[in-house]
Amino acid sequence: MKHDPHAPETPATQFLRQHRTAFSPHLYDYVEHGGTAVSAACLNVDEHAVVKTLVFQDEHAKPLIVLMHGDCKVSAKELARQAGVKKVEPCKPEVAQRHTGYMVGGTSPFGTKKTMPVFLEKTILDLPLIYINGGRRGFLVGIHPHDLLTLLKPTQVSVALEK
Repeated sequence: MKHDPHAPETPATQFLRQHRTAFSPHLYDYVEHGGTAVSAACLNVDEHAVVKTLVFQDEHAKPLIVLMHGDCKVSAKELARQAGVKKVEPCKPEVAQRHTGYMVGGTSPFGTKKTMPVFLEKTILDLPLIYINGGRRGFLVGIHPHDLLTLLKPTQVSVALEK
């Protein structure tokens, strides 16, 4: 595990500092399409504790963020039902980047370009510590999961499917 006190400054880390939220920076060698399995292995942590930031859109092309365990998938049908919309689908990478200001693979829920509703898989709150993207590929931040509640005001959902 590479732990670098000179971690990159990103809109996400600026957001966390502005909100006086404790976090630990964790750098790893990013692998294209490697997903959370690669980052979890590099950091020597359980993939369940690595939280993905996924950008979806509803039937009106309104974006929303879903925070999900790294070792799970999102049930789009269940998410739509719990979000009170007809359907949701993942955004195309270029659309997600336009909404968040982050490249896919480096998307953080903190410091996004647009403010979007956030949906949080509620079992994430059961973890003692989570690793979530810090706003750049190959860069995660470790934070307490309950900080997500105050920082992002998410709607808690139960939409996880095993991979």
